Amino acid sequence: MSSSLRRETYEAARAVVVKIGTNALSRPDDTLDVDRIHRLADQLLRIRRGGRRVVVVSSGAVGAGIGVLKLQGRPKDLRHVQAAAATGQARLIRAYDEALEPHGWHSAQVLLTANDFKHRTRYLNVRNTLHTLFEYPVIPIVNENDTVSVNEIKFGDNDRLAAMVASLIERPILVILSVVDGLLDGDPSNPASRPIRLVEQLESVESVVSTSTSSRGTGGMRSKLESVRMAISTGTNVIIADGRDPEILERVVRGEEVGTLFLARREAVPAWKRWIGYTVTPRGGLTLDAGAVRAVSSGGRSLLAIGVTGVTGDFAKGELVSLLDPEGREFARGLSNFDSRTVTGIAGKRTEQVIELLGRGAYQEIIHRDNLTVMR
Repeated sequence: MSSSLRRETYEAARAVVVKIGTNALSRPDDTLDVDRIHRLADQLLRIRRGGRRVVVVSSGAVGAGIGVLKLQGRPKDLRHVQAAAATGQARLIRAYDEALEPHGWHSAQVLLTANDFKHRTRYLNVRNTLHTLFEYPVIPIVNENDTVSVNEIKFGDNDRLAAMVASLIERPILVILSVVDGLLDGDPSNPASRPIRLVEQLESVESVVSTSTSSRGTGGMRSKLESVRMAISTGTNVIIADGRDPEILERVVRGEEVGTLFLARREAVPAWKRWIGYTVTPRGGLTLDAGAVRAVSSGGRSLLAIGVTGVTGDFAKGELVSLLDPEGREFARGLSNFDSRTVTGIAGKRTEQVIELLGRGAYQEIIHRDNLTVMR
């Protein structure tokens, strides 16, 4: 692969979202690697001064807390994980601030839970906060609020959080820094495994992905690829690279062949449709016949009642639902104009029949195309 493609990919971006994993920020004894944070901060500032917006999604709070509290390893129960996160987050943000201050810049702490993305108003508040921070000499440092997060409001890991943060920003490139040189063509424990430098179709490499996770972090390569899938589906290019390389971000900027580059599947998706398709959990599902699938996915049409063959879940008017093909595979998501009971009553009916049942003032489509995102 020529470096020109790498360079073009970076030049096309107007913002850089950098996710830094726990292992990339931790020493072998679980303490925070402050020297590495300083090296990364220098590179982040050069990117920012080069005219691009920068957001850091940083793991490491729990790992830093493990070191500060002198624990033997990552706690197994939630309350001790939260205690480690609370202790370590203060240490983590201080390290970033101390790395940026000599250059006249500061860190801005942004702690999020999944609920901040599920609710449209809170989603917009987060987006507006980030865009306002870009007006000042600060680098936003985003992390999950592990201190208050429970299973119902967790992202799962910071790889997913990074992809969701990227969806808040126009024309980003997502750089995920781990402790491997990208996606390998075999088991990471096998010395013969080599990095795959370019992935144009994600499905072509899923069979080689290891299911292992790290001792400090919560994710693994499979988790990273799920986040990659989310990002490339919205038009965001992604690079997974080795965060231990002291010049890794400089090399990305120069277009060097480092890590694995995953090319976006499509042109950038508008912010409203990114929110519909990739940040909200559907409350139900609609199964469509083959003709409706074609009309929605290829024809850019709204979803009419006649194409619906099945309804699952209990959802209210205006809530998000999945659209499924006849084989039960999700291919789109959208905001329903009716609640689940009404959809069940009009499913499979022609528009004139819907009007007879609901009156002429009712919506003629179950989901309008403007409130619908096709995901594949």
